[in-house]
Amino acid sequence: MKKFMDKDFLLETKTAQKLFHDYAENMPIFDFHCHLPIAEIYEDKHFRSITEAWLGGDHYKWRLMREMGVDEKYITGDADDWEKFLKYAEVMPYAIGNPIYHWTHLELQRFFGIYDILSPATARKIYDEANEKLKTLSARRLILGSNVKTLFTTDDPTDDLHFHKLLAQDPSFPVHVAPAFRPDKALNITQSTFASYIAGLSRVVGYPIDGIASLTRALADRVDYFDSVGCVCSDHALDIVMYMPATEEEVDDIFRTALHGETITREQEEKYRGYLLVRLGRMYSAHKWVQQYHIGALRNNSSRYMRTLGADTGFDAVEDQPFASKLSHILDALDSTDELPKTILYCLNPRDNEVLAAMINCFQQSGIVGKLQYGSAWWFNDQKDGIERQLTALSQMGLVSKFVGMLTDSRSFLSYTRHEYFRRVLCNMLGTLIENGEYPCDIETVGKIVGDICYNNAAAYFSK
Repeated sequence: MKKFMDKDFLLETKTAQKLFHDYAENMPIFDFHCHLPIAEIYEDKHFRSITEAWLGGDHYKWRLMREMGVDEKYITGDADDWEKFLKYAEVMPYAIGNPIYHWTHLELQRFFGIYDILSPATARKIYDEANEKLKTLSARRLILGSNVKTLFTTDDPTDDLHFHKLLAQDPSFPVHVAPAFRPDKALNITQSTFASYIAGLSRVVGYPIDGIASLTRALADRVDYFDSVGCVCSDHALDIVMYMPATEEEVDDIFRTALHGETITREQEEKYRGYLLVRLGRMYSAHKWVQQYHIGALRNNSSRYMRTLGADTGFDAVEDQPFASKLSHILDALDSTDELPKTILYCLNPRDNEVLAAMINCFQQSGIVGKLQYGSAWWFNDQKDGIERQLTALSQMGLVSKFVGMLTDSRSFLSYTRHEYFRRVLCNMLGTLIENGEYPCDIETVGKIVGDICYNNAAAYFSK
């Protein structure tokens, strides 16, 4: 019987162990998609307790607590930090098979040097030890201690990027932190807040936005501004991929209809979103940016909790609508004029792994290594089985060796252990291929592939 989460955790063969310990373990991190608050990085936030650092905003953990029947008071409510921590500890023994069980103990081990198993019996000891250790940690120290070299935050076009500018001038923090452009609110034309968002964007750019021409001008101006602050990528939540060919005149009418608060049909939404995605893609291409499409989330399923807690609190699920044809049309509209930027495609439904793995090789370009990427296992797929399925689909239909690898996609400063988790799964998979005689025992070559996937490929991909 193997020891629980020892140094060879998830590494089932000697080859896998060598690949991880010699080629992956100490590679730096290039985190090209996360939701860390830039103000907390700049201000070097200190946490009052492990509860704030661990459970604050972490809807992965919240979902398990709710399934266990824990009262919302101990999740997002007004219970004190110790009470919330204890309730989470009470859930842990029942999380067998869930990746959060592994993430929880990796975080305890790596950040706090705690190797005890979290349970009600150990909760008080772990809580006190972690809080004592946390006195010596902070947002910046957690990032530095994780060997992060570059990270991209997620930022709305209306953001002033004030903290990014200040941080870039701070020589005491050697990590490169850049914004990523997330214009979802400008695309979400059916949202009740759409008109007020456009009004806010108008105030930022300093001129009225009253038609599609002024909207695209405003977005182009914000792309220029983000670029001047070091941005090299965008990110889009394409929960449902929409596209329908439309003229500028049609889209202008649709936009004005929405500004007046009138109902937008599904066909009008398809035309508007498709048109704007293509226009934005051309802007990104002109700046040599990378664009990221996250496809397939079904958000805010509980209207009751949406009213009381708001979005991003653990009530999202996996969408199951087909999208391949419409995605192809968007990519082709950009590629047909040679204005398709580097693009990373992510799916939330594992059913779509092969869809994206096949799609990327329809739009590759000579002279650019892996111009289109099938992105890492995302959100509900970010676990051993999901990572293996994503890697398998990519390796069987393309070149996994040119994959840009893992990202954090988290609001927690303690989530960087997910890169270690990914690297262990990666090394185990490649090591198994060698052990099974499916690839030569060329450790040097495979080791280089491992190092490239861990860091080097992303560093090269996001350079202009």
